[in-house]
Amino acid sequence: MKRFAELFAALDTTTSTNAKVAAMADYFRSAPDADKVWMMGLLSGRRPRRAVTARQLRIWAAEAAGIPLWLFEEAYPIVGDLAETIALVLPRPKARDARSLSDWMALVESLRGQPEEAQKAAILSAWNGLGSAGRFLFNKLITGGFRVGVSQKLMTRALAAATGIEENVLAHRLMGDWTPDNTTWDALFQSDSALDDHSKPYPFYLAYALEGAPEDLGALSEWAAERKWDGIRGQYIHRGDTWFLWSRGEELVTDKFPELETLMKIIPPGTVLDGEIMPWKEDKPLPFADLQKRIGRKNVSKRLMIDIPVIFKAYD
Repeated sequence: MKRFAELFAALDTTTSTNAKVAAMADYFRSAPDADKVWMMGLLSGRRPRRAVTARQLRIWAAEAAGIPLWLFEEAYPIVGDLAETIALVLPRPKARDARSLSDWMALVESLRGQPEEAQKAAILSAWNGLGSAGRFLFNKLITGGFRVGVSQKLMTRALAAATGIEENVLAHRLMGDWTPDNTTWDALFQSDSALDDHSKPYPFYLAYALEGAPEDLGALSEWAAERKWDGIRGQYIHRGDTWFLWSRGEELVTDKFPELETLMKIIPPGTVLDGEIMPWKEDKPLPFADLQKRIGRKNVSKRLMIDIPVIFKAYD
């Protein structure tokens, strides 16, 4: 956890892109493989679900600090962050726990579904073995509130610097529904197994802030503009004798839009389309709210497909 806490501090205290990339690259070169996979998971939104409630943590922290709960509740809004408030009020640790990030994540995941007394004992033990920075991060992890200002694009750049693998190859390998629980560093980067999954999408190219002045982009005549459609960014994959539809959030949504299977008759196997899933009727788009009705259903009825038909408008 100490190494991860140092990385978090480095990322959280600078706005320099180069400094963030350098800090992550150093971590990828020196950390154990399991920790590196968890770091990638946390930075790419693959966080475990909350295991305990915020109220439980407030009660346990007040007890551990030897203060009345009302005093903790008064301090919390002043600090403005639950994880930081807990880290500030707890007494000094009586031990030093040297477990790695992956070990701590295994503990966090093991708390889910445990009896309350078992959860309390595990968390109090963790607080007692971590310093202030480690406690803060541990609290963020158990509340599901871990956030850091690093895009997946920057993380991929750091991975490229540390591994020597091209950024576009890394970006593709990081796509899909993998989690730190079901994959390893070797499976992602040191073998071809990461490419065995025919459903794996390509990275979605997203908009990013300009790094230079607008004038550096060249003449307007050299650019093209596209309409901003109000749908869901998607990727349609036809490989072998089947098809897959991914949302930009890397969620497989094939079963939500069964009528798009007809595209398999038009595009040859090995084709991937990047575009927009849109509700469309009588040659015009329907409101986005209509599309949300399709997304929210576990089973899409024929009636719903008739009332809110969709199209896939391809960009690339």
